[in-house]
Amino acid sequence: MKRSRRMEMKNRSVTRRTRPVPMRRVLRGVPMGRRARGVERRDAPFVPPEDWHEPVPECEGYRVIEQPPGPGFRHVLTPREIRDRLDELPDWMTRPLQVVQLSRMTRKKCTAPCYGMQWGPSIYLYPIEASLVETFTKPPTPAQRIEARMFGARWRQEGSVWKLYWTEPALKDFYLNNVLIHELGHLLDSRNGSYTDRERYAEWFAIEYGYRRSDRLVRRSRTTRRRHRSA
Repeated sequence: MKRSRRMEMKNRSVTRRTRPVPMRRVLRGVPMGRRARGVERRDAPFVPPEDWHEPVPECEGYRVIEQPPGPGFRHVLTPREIRDRLDELPDWMTRPLQVVQLSRMTRKKCTAPCYGMQWGPSIYLYPIEASLVETFTKPPTPAQRIEARMFGARWRQEGSVWKLYWTEPALKDFYLNNVLIHELGHLLDSRNGSYTDRERYAEWFAIEYGYRRSDRLVRRSRTTRRRHRSA
Protein backbone atom coordinates (compact mmCIF):
# COMPACT_ATOMS: atom_id res chain seq x y z
CA MET A 1 0.00 0.00 0.00
CA LYS A 2 1.34 3.38 -1.01
CA ARG A 3 0.96 6.26 1.40
CA SER A 4 1.95 9.92 1.19
CA ARG A 5 3.37 10.94 4.52
CA ARG A 6 4.44 13.98 6.42
CA MET A 7 7.67 12.61 7.74
CA GLU A 8 8.66 13.32 11.30
CA MET A 9 12.00 12.80 12.95
CA LYS A 10 13.22 12.76 16.51
CA ASN A 11 15.70 14.82 18.45
CA ARG A 12 17.96 13.42 21.12
CA SER A 13 19.01 14.48 24.61
CA VAL A 14 19.57 12.93 28.00
CA THR A 15 18.25 13.62 31.47
CA ARG A 16 19.80 12.04 34.53
CA ARG A 17 16.93 10.28 36.20
CA THR A 18 13.37 9.20 35.62
CA ARG A 19 10.24 9.21 37.73
CA PRO A 20 6.66 8.15 37.02
CA VAL A 21 4.48 10.96 35.65
CA PRO A 22 2.07 12.19 38.39
CA MET A 23 -1.56 11.82 37.38
CA ARG A 24 -2.11 15.56 37.84
CA ARG A 25 0.24 16.11 34.90
CA VAL A 26 -1.70 13.93 32.47
CA LEU A 27 -3.00 16.19 29.69
CA ARG A 28 -6.46 15.12 28.63
CA GLY A 29 -6.74 14.59 24.88
CA VAL A 30 -3.12 15.60 24.17
CA PRO A 31 -0.61 12.78 23.58
CA MET A 32 2.62 13.45 25.43
CA GLY A 33 4.84 11.17 23.35
CA ARG A 34 4.78 10.02 19.76
CA ARG A 35 7.15 7.71 17.85
CA ALA A 36 6.41 9.11 14.39
CA ARG A 37 7.32 7.81 10.96
CA GLY A 38 9.21 10.66 9.33
CA VAL A 39 11.14 13.90 9.72
CA GLU A 40 11.22 16.53 12.42
CA ARG A 41 8.33 18.90 13.06
CA ARG A 42 8.49 21.78 15.52
CA ASP A 43 4.74 22.22 15.86
CA ALA A 44 2.42 19.82 17.64
CA PRO A 45 1.55 16.90 15.31
CA PHE A 46 -2.01 16.24 14.17
CA VAL A 47 -3.48 13.32 16.08
CA PRO A 48 -6.37 11.35 14.54
CA PRO A 49 -9.18 9.98 16.75
CA GLU A 50 -8.13 7.18 19.07
CA ASP A 51 -9.66 5.10 21.87
CA TRP A 52 -8.00 6.97 24.72
CA HIS A 53 -7.85 5.18 28.07
CA GLU A 54 -8.37 7.40 31.08
CA PRO A 55 -5.98 6.90 34.04
CA VAL A 56 -7.31 4.59 36.76
CA PRO A 57 -6.32 5.44 40.37
CA GLU A 58 -4.65 2.66 42.33
CA CYS A 59 -4.30 0.47 39.24
CA GLU A 60 -2.25 -2.70 39.75
CA GLY A 61 -0.55 -4.08 36.66
CA TYR A 62 -1.31 -3.27 33.03
CA ARG A 63 -3.67 -4.60 30.37
CA VAL A 64 -2.81 -5.47 26.76
CA ILE A 65 -5.66 -4.68 24.36
CA GLU A 66 -5.57 -5.93 20.77
CA GLN A 67 -7.74 -4.28 18.10
CA PRO A 68 -8.10 -5.47 14.48
CA PRO A 69 -5.16 -3.97 12.53
CA GLY A 70 -7.23 -2.76 9.57
CA PRO A 71 -7.32 -3.78 5.87
CA GLY A 72 -3.86 -4.14 4.38
CA PHE A 73 -2.11 -3.87 7.75
CA ARG A 74 -0.85 -6.24 10.41
CA HIS A 75 0.28 -5.99 14.00
CA VAL A 76 3.98 -6.55 14.54
CA LEU A 77 3.84 -7.91 18.10
CA THR A 78 1.58 -10.28 20.00
CA PRO A 79 0.34 -9.56 23.53
CA ARG A 80 2.60 -12.34 24.81
CA GLU A 81 5.69 -10.80 23.18
CA ILE A 82 4.86 -7.43 24.72
CA ARG A 83 4.48 -8.92 28.19
CA ASP A 84 7.66 -10.97 27.89
CA ARG A 85 9.66 -7.88 26.87
CA LEU A 86 8.27 -5.69 29.64
CA ASP A 87 8.90 -8.46 32.18
CA GLU A 88 12.62 -8.07 31.45
CA LEU A 89 12.57 -4.50 32.78
CA PRO A 90 12.82 -3.45 36.45
CA ASP A 91 9.47 -3.20 38.24
CA TRP A 92 9.78 0.56 38.72
CA MET A 93 9.76 1.08 34.96
CA THR A 94 6.46 -0.72 34.34
CA ARG A 95 4.67 0.18 37.58
CA PRO A 96 3.06 3.40 36.17
CA LEU A 97 1.93 1.60 32.99
CA GLN A 98 -1.80 0.77 32.80
CA VAL A 99 -2.57 -0.10 29.17
CA VAL A 100 -0.66 -1.26 26.09
CA GLN A 101 -2.97 -1.16 23.09
CA LEU A 102 -2.35 -2.66 19.67
CA SER A 103 -4.39 -0.08 17.79
CA ARG A 104 -6.20 -0.30 14.48
CA MET A 105 -5.08 1.63 11.41
CA THR A 106 -7.71 3.87 9.84
CA ARG A 107 -7.78 6.19 6.85
CA LYS A 108 -7.42 9.24 9.10
CA LYS A 109 -4.47 7.70 10.91
CA CYS A 110 -2.73 7.18 7.56
CA THR A 111 -2.54 10.98 7.24
CA ALA A 112 -0.35 11.20 10.37
CA PRO A 113 1.25 7.75 10.64
CA CYS A 114 3.28 6.71 13.63
CA TYR A 115 4.72 3.50 15.06
CA GLY A 116 3.73 4.25 18.63
CA MET A 117 2.25 6.85 20.96
CA GLN A 118 2.06 7.50 24.70
CA TRP A 119 -0.84 9.22 26.43
CA GLY A 120 -0.92 9.35 30.22
CA PRO A 121 -0.23 5.84 31.58
CA SER A 122 -1.06 4.16 28.24
CA ILE A 123 1.06 3.11 25.25
CA TYR A 124 -0.40 2.66 21.77
CA LEU A 125 1.39 0.53 19.15
CA TYR A 126 0.28 0.84 15.53
CA PRO A 127 0.27 -1.76 12.75
CA ILE A 128 2.40 -1.73 9.64
CA GLU A 129 1.73 -2.62 6.01
CA ALA A 130 1.10 -6.36 5.61
CA SER A 131 3.79 -6.42 2.90
CA LEU A 132 6.38 -5.17 5.43
CA VAL A 133 7.27 -2.43 2.92
CA GLU A 134 6.71 1.25 3.79
CA THR A 135 6.47 3.87 1.04
CA PHE A 136 7.63 7.47 1.50
CA THR A 137 7.47 10.51 -0.77
CA LYS A 138 10.70 12.07 0.55
CA PRO A 139 14.21 10.62 0.79
CA PRO A 140 15.32 9.32 4.18
CA THR A 141 17.44 11.54 6.36
CA PRO A 142 20.88 10.37 7.54
CA ALA A 143 19.35 9.58 10.94
CA GLN A 144 16.69 7.40 9.32
CA ARG A 145 19.31 5.52 7.31
CA ILE A 146 21.33 4.90 10.48
CA GLU A 147 18.26 3.65 12.35
CA ALA A 148 17.38 1.28 9.49
CA ARG A 149 20.88 -0.20 9.58
CA MET A 150 20.72 -0.55 13.35
CA PHE A 151 17.68 -2.82 13.12
CA GLY A 152 18.32 -4.54 9.80
CA ALA A 153 15.89 -2.68 7.47
CA ARG A 154 16.83 -1.49 3.96
CA TRP A 155 16.02 1.77 2.16
CA ARG A 156 15.60 1.67 -1.62
CA GLN A 157 14.66 4.40 -4.11
CA GLU A 158 12.13 3.27 -6.71
CA GLY A 159 11.31 5.98 -9.19
CA SER A 160 10.02 9.05 -7.36
CA VAL A 161 9.40 7.27 -4.05
CA TRP A 162 11.57 5.70 -1.36
CA LYS A 163 10.68 2.37 0.19
CA LEU A 164 11.74 0.89 3.50
CA TYR A 165 11.95 -2.92 3.43
CA TRP A 166 11.62 -4.88 6.66
CA THR A 167 12.09 -8.53 7.50
CA GLU A 168 10.03 -10.21 10.19
CA PRO A 169 12.93 -10.49 12.71
CA ALA A 170 14.10 -6.92 12.05
CA LEU A 171 10.61 -5.49 12.51
CA LYS A 172 10.00 -7.34 15.77
CA ASP A 173 13.39 -6.20 17.05
CA PHE A 174 12.53 -2.61 16.10
CA TYR A 175 9.16 -2.64 17.87
CA LEU A 176 10.36 -4.52 20.97
CA ASN A 177 13.60 -2.62 21.47
CA ASN A 178 12.80 0.79 20.03
CA VAL A 179 9.13 1.69 19.64
CA LEU A 180 7.84 0.06 22.84
CA ILE A 181 10.77 1.25 24.96
CA HIS A 182 10.67 4.73 23.38
CA GLU A 183 7.05 5.21 24.45
CA LEU A 184 7.78 3.83 27.90
CA GLY A 185 10.52 6.45 28.17
CA HIS A 186 7.91 9.14 27.45
CA LEU A 187 5.68 7.73 30.19
CA LEU A 188 8.50 7.87 32.75
CA ASP A 189 9.75 11.33 31.75
CA SER A 190 8.54 13.73 34.43
CA ARG A 191 11.17 16.44 33.92
CA ASN A 192 10.88 17.60 30.30
CA GLY A 193 8.00 19.72 29.06
CA SER A 194 8.84 20.67 25.47
CA TYR A 195 8.26 18.37 22.50
CA THR A 196 11.93 18.49 21.52
CA ASP A 197 13.27 17.68 24.98
CA ARG A 198 10.77 14.85 25.48
CA GLU A 199 11.77 13.28 22.16
CA ARG A 200 15.45 13.56 23.01
CA TYR A 201 14.93 11.83 26.33
CA ALA A 202 12.75 9.07 24.85
CA GLU A 203 15.34 8.38 22.13
CA TRP A 204 18.10 8.09 24.73
CA PHE A 205 15.90 5.80 26.85
CA ALA A 206 15.20 3.57 23.82
CA ILE A 207 18.91 3.24 23.04
CA GLU A 208 19.92 2.60 26.66
CA TYR A 209 17.18 0.16 27.66
CA GLY A 210 16.13 -1.14 24.24
CA TYR A 211 18.71 -1.28 21.46
CA ARG A 212 21.64 -2.09 23.74
CA ARG A 213 19.60 -5.02 25.14
CA SER A 214 18.47 -6.33 21.74
CA ASP A 215 19.27 -9.89 20.67
CA ARG A 216 20.75 -8.54 17.43
CA LEU A 217 23.41 -6.56 19.30
CA VAL A 218 24.15 -9.47 21.67
CA ARG A 219 24.63 -11.89 18.76
CA ARG A 220 26.90 -9.42 16.97
CA SER A 221 29.00 -8.95 20.12
CA ARG A 222 29.40 -12.71 20.59
CA THR A 223 30.43 -13.17 16.97
CA THR A 224 33.05 -10.43 17.29
CA ARG A 225 34.52 -12.02 20.43
CA ARG A 226 34.77 -15.45 18.76
CA ARG A 227 36.56 -13.96 15.76
CA HIS A 228 38.97 -12.14 18.05
CA ARG A 229 39.92 -15.35 19.89
CA SER A 230 40.40 -17.33 16.71
CA ALA A 231 42.72 -14.66 15.32
